[in-house]
Amino acid sequence: MSGKQLVELREALRQAIDEEMERDPTVFAIGEEIGAYNGAYKVTKGMLEKWGSKRIVDTPICELGFAGLAIGAAMTGLRPIVEFMSFNFSFVAADQIISNATKMYYMSGNRFSVPIVFRGPNGAAAQVSSQHSHCVEAIYGNLPGLIIVAPSNPYDAKGLLKASIRNNNPVLFLESELSYGDKMEIPTEPYLLPLGRAHVAIEGADITIVSHSRMVTLCQCAAQELAQRGIRAELIDLRTVKPLDIATIATSIKKTHKCVVVEEGHIFTGIAAEIGMQIMEHCFDDLDAPVVRICQRETPMPYSKALEAETLPTVPRILAAIHQLLS
Repeated sequence: MSGKQLVELREALRQAIDEEMERDPTVFAIGEEIGAYNGAYKVTKGMLEKWGSKRIVDTPICELGFAGLAIGAAMTGLRPIVEFMSFNFSFVAADQIISNATKMYYMSGNRFSVPIVFRGPNGAAAQVSSQHSHCVEAIYGNLPGLIIVAPSNPYDAKGLLKASIRNNNPVLFLESELSYGDKMEIPTEPYLLPLGRAHVAIEGADITIVSHSRMVTLCQCAAQELAQRGIRAELIDLRTVKPLDIATIATSIKKTHKCVVVEEGHIFTGIAAEIGMQIMEHCFDDLDAPVVRICQRETPMPYSKALEAETLPTVPRILAAIHQLLS
């Protein structure tokens, strides 16, 4: 009999990995400190004891090495889940991700699929400065052959991770360190969520807000404040950054005629820039005003807590942009 359970986002991810390992013996996890230490953020807590060292594989600090090993394993029929302690560290493995994971299916004439998930925290945490805070989706979004997923809550995290593990293509699964402790009721029974389909988190008629990952939480707070002022915002949670569900965005803009895109990453050549361009291409006649972007300011992430807050999107920044657009 199905029911509900209150879980943290890290537990939702653990359930997804555990259920897929139970369902499919080709699934295994690999990464730094995921076994004996239970994972840097405790996503894989207890899994080494349950599954053993052949399926929960601790590695040295060598992202290039274990990413390449996992890509080779995927090419030969396994389904690896690679944890990066931070997606900033994926840059060390960039040659494997860019030159092999994303291109092998094409370069081999369809002979080798690469069913692999690269997962871990992406974007800002709390005072970890610039080398641990970069949002990577815009960089990797330039690579054909790569799916990019960015859940905003525990329910989405579990359903999207299970779907990502079953996908036959390389998937970047971007989490937020600041969201691992977020709690939510999710079904006790296994479930999947489709990749490439956005979710209308809040329905409205006055303005469309588009966002993904942790920024969705900020946008929900902004939408609640707008509602108290009689402004009905429609909030779209992308769930999957690539492929982009422009159809859901377009349907909303045909109703609201105004759009704000909120992204944690930098403004120049960011995801918001791509969304804004696609809106211009597909929805130009439905817009009553230009698309507005609220993004991280064009600076490396400061260490100072005050400067960090000034750099990132905030609820007041989102509200100010929306009021300016509506006026």
